[in-house]
Amino acid sequence: MKLSGLQIFWLIFTFETGNMILLTIGPVMEEAKQDIWIAYLIATILGVLIVYMAAKTALLHPKHTLVQLSKLILGKWLGTIVVLIYLVQWYSVVGNILREFADFSITILLPLTPAWAFFSTILLLLIYVTFIGGIEGIGRCSEVFGPIIILSEIILIILSTKDFEVINLMPIFADTGFHQIWKGALTPLAFFGESVIILMLVPFMAEPQKAVKSVVWGIALSAVTVLIVALCVVLTFGPEISGKLRHPSFDLVSYISVMNFIQNLEIVAVLVWILSVFIKLSLYFFLSCYGTAQLFKMKDWRKMIWIAAIFFFALAIFFPGQFYSFGYMKTYWIHYALPINMVGIPLLLWVVGSIRRRFKKVSGTI
Repeated sequence: MKLSGLQIFWLIFTFETGNMILLTIGPVMEEAKQDIWIAYLIATILGVLIVYMAAKTALLHPKHTLVQLSKLILGKWLGTIVVLIYLVQWYSVVGNILREFADFSITILLPLTPAWAFFSTILLLLIYVTFIGGIEGIGRCSEVFGPIIILSEIILIILSTKDFEVINLMPIFADTGFHQIWKGALTPLAFFGESVIILMLVPFMAEPQKAVKSVVWGIALSAVTVLIVALCVVLTFGPEISGKLRHPSFDLVSYISVMNFIQNLEIVAVLVWILSVFIKLSLYFFLSCYGTAQLFKMKDWRKMIWIAAIFFFALAIFFPGQFYSFGYMKTYWIHYALPINMVGIPLLLWVVGSIRRRFKKVSGTI
């Protein structure tokens, strides 16, 4: 299984964009109001720094995944604890997105369909793409889905421009202040921070030296796309209305009407989200199975697919939808996953790994 630099770029872009557009704009608008663009700029800068650090950490030992890297740098026991912390994140994210996918689809598309039908359908697709294609198959899917997503977003943004009111961006900073903007920036930053999964992806790259460039540009394009959509929302609805909407980006698309002819474009927005969510679920599903198999030294990692699928189905069924999505994001995701999984541990691995590598070089020259 090998990934190219271009596939990493599209993987990161597709992985980040859809869910961020759907889930982050409302909470950020609630805190930062019309200064939402400042919050996203802060999140973008810090997100690029996080992913740069993670990519550099992975390149210390480019043939080792995060599971192997943690044990190599921190030792067997501490390294195992680190891996378990990440597995908790990966497993919980899959359960979260499955529930979120079912709830959104039931609300928007098929209100009489039971949630378990959505769980079963998407899990069967995940099992197929992971078992047959592995990470390479997911990478190829992202190469197809990524351009579709960016083209769809461009079309929807252009069609929404006629409803813009520049006054909705005023006043700048006066109504919020840095504290509120910072609180708003934490939500998209926690999503950008997910890109530390590059720690697991570099060993699958045919040319690992391209990892930093590919992942940074992937995050940058995703950030620009989400920022523009957020600006479209506030320019159309204003900060007060936008902050009260559950999915303001979807409402923006519903509001589009050109000459009373081009209307009802919600299906395009749903398509963008589903394509992005499929890549995100596939990637996390693969990481969960492969990482668990490596931790327990299983010879065939694909055996974990069947065990994981049953666990994810039960996880999505057990937890209520209210707990997942926004509740999950505001508690575990921002207060625990962001500082520990996305900043603390990669920084620790980078610092300790760099020191140990330098020490070995010095020892080798003596």
